[in-house]
Amino acid sequence: MASNKRVKAAVLEVVDNQLRDNKPSATRQTYQRLLKEGFSKQEARELIGVAVSSEIFGVMKEKRVYDQKRYIAALRRLPKKPWE
Repeated sequence: MASNKRVKAAVLEVVDNQLRDNKPSATRQTYQRLLKEGFSKQEARELIGVAVSSEIFGVMKEKRVYDQKRYIAALRRLPKKPWE
């Protein structure tokens, strides 16, 4: 269970870095949209984290190359999960 907390913290750090650096800008746009749709700040960060995790999983497990267009498309589909 502790490893799950570390993974979640690492993913949320990626989200926070993307929001801070505005790279990609779609992350901040998605965050703002989710807030307007009624999600809390934490819920919005966690939803974006699902997109981050999905992309990381694809790169590591399926040996795909990181694809920013695919990642941004997943962000735009939120709150639907990337695999839906």
